[in-house]
Amino acid sequence: MEISLSDTTGSPSPNVEYKGAHQAFKDRWKETDETMCRHSMSFHLQHSLRSDFFASYLYLLEKTPVVKLFAVTCEYVKGEKQFYNIAQQFYEDVTASEEGMLGDYVEICNVDLEGSRNFLKRFVGPGKAGTHCALDCGCGIGRVSKGVLLPVFEKMELADMMENFLLHAHEEYLGDDADRIETYYCFNLQEFTPPKKKYDVIWMQWVACHLTDKDLMNFLMRCKKSLRPNGVIIIKDNMARQGCKLDPIDGSISRHLDIMKCIIAKAGLEVLAVERQEGLPEVIMPVWMIAMK
Repeated sequence: MEISLSDTTGSPSPNVEYKGAHQAFKDRWKETDETMCRHSMSFHLQHSLRSDFFASYLYLLEKTPVVKLFAVTCEYVKGEKQFYNIAQQFYEDVTASEEGMLGDYVEICNVDLEGSRNFLKRFVGPGKAGTHCALDCGCGIGRVSKGVLLPVFEKMELADMMENFLLHAHEEYLGDDADRIETYYCFNLQEFTPPKKKYDVIWMQWVACHLTDKDLMNFLMRCKKSLRPNGVIIIKDNMARQGCKLDPIDGSISRHLDIMKCIIAKAGLEVLAVERQEGLPEVIMPVWMIAMK
């Protein structure tokens, strides 16, 4: 049986055009070079897929519980154990000092603290969160506690996975204010359950990036149970300009602000306000503050 490539009028069938295009691309790939790649159908398809991926990811988050969506983090870190081990090894070599906490950008310390103080003021006071007790998660040596939280709250609790950071905070860095620290928790946040109904504010700075999507969502759910009436959770972190970006040095993964908002929503929390930290060098990834309850 023969299949004609022309219709009854003698005109070429549309299939002929498609076959010709197919053959053209097939012939082109016989001798592939960089120029051809830039003009190839597969290159444009890949570019389109990359452009559409972020929107598709957000759509899936709306339709599927985030607990089932680990594609972004797992694609980069190849499993949670490796992900957490990278950070653990990195911080073992970090000195217990402001220079250690801020790396090459110690000069941003005052700008960062001032931005945090101004943001916190919006949620603390009459009819808002109280000033009885706050929790500083991923506190390091207590830089944020000393510069932002202790001037506001009567008592504090600090949590960090590095024991030497907590010891330095208590013995040296916090000075006399160390007497107002009720408890130091030496825990990884993915394993930490804060006491229930205890805190007016839970502050998480540059630590959400060290949790996978699932563990961040679960930790926020636990934090929600730890808040006192009118209490708030505040995340301050690097936010990727698009999608997610892994830092292979310290094992942190920066998410786009919209992805972070989706995780917050899946944890059953309501975003109260979002604000970008101003005054940072352009070379630094954007830093955003998110308040939620």
